[in-house]
Amino acid sequence: MTEESVVILDGTRCHLGEGPSYDPATDTVWWVDILESRLFERSLDPATTSAKIHALPFMASDVAAIDADRHLLSADDGLYVRTIATGDLSLLCPLEADIPGNRSNDGRVHPSGALWIGTMGRDAEPGRGSIYHVAGSQITRLYRGLTTPNGIAFSPDGATGYFVDTAEGVLRRVALDPATGLPRGEPETHYDHSDGDGGIDGAATDGEGLIWTARFGASCLDAYSPSGERVRTIPVPVRQPTCPTFAGHALDRLLVTAGYEGMDEAARTADPHHGRTLLVDVGVRGLLEPAFRLAV
Repeated sequence: MTEESVVILDGTRCHLGEGPSYDPATDTVWWVDILESRLFERSLDPATTSAKIHALPFMASDVAAIDADRHLLSADDGLYVRTIATGDLSLLCPLEADIPGNRSNDGRVHPSGALWIGTMGRDAEPGRGSIYHVAGSQITRLYRGLTTPNGIAFSPDGATGYFVDTAEGVLRRVALDPATGLPRGEPETHYDHSDGDGGIDGAATDGEGLIWTARFGASCLDAYSPSGERVRTIPVPVRQPTCPTFAGHALDRLLVTAGYEGMDEAARTADPHHGRTLLVDVGVRGLLEPAFRLAV
């Protein structure tokens, strides 16, 4: 991996960047800064010099495509449909609106068009998080008692799901119904990182079924095989990468968000690109995240 393979896509620093998404029709990437309630929009055209920043009325954690005109935003009190041209927002359904102090976190759309979305306490209080399956506006809780749900990803055929509680450090896999994205069994250990440096954060899957994860606090990305081996580790110039997604016309680059949450002045000085968003050429063809299906 050469130094030229990692590009600082955008110089704006995110307090907690997350939830990246790519639109191939417009060659545009989207991501959010959870703690500052900001939505970023940037073309991958090399002539583009900076991202457009859209203020949001809530803390959003994930951006998912619906169609050419709309996004789904996962927020601290529900799931919202956003019209891209106008920025208009409409509530699709509440999400833990009855649990004060919780917010959404990592999310990913299954090949069936259903969303898996995690929730957590705003101060990462132990055991307050869950992972939900959302089909249209129907919400089903899959797992509870988590602290920081992350690493949500799916095999190319939709028959396997992955997730991690970053606080625990164990990447898990579970058999799924490919037609619905609902579990068919109990989760099993895929890779135990509980004694490793940093924590497994967001994830994306490539065309060969490798699970690419950001390792928060360890300045790197990791790739895990479908059989549960860590097969690649790529350094990145930010201490706290948070979430990758495949982007670019060839889907061979990872858009990687980052954050400086919890870093004091000395730590930020030691990490000159803290909170900046990256493009990393990983030399494999990834998968485009499916669109969320509003109707089921």
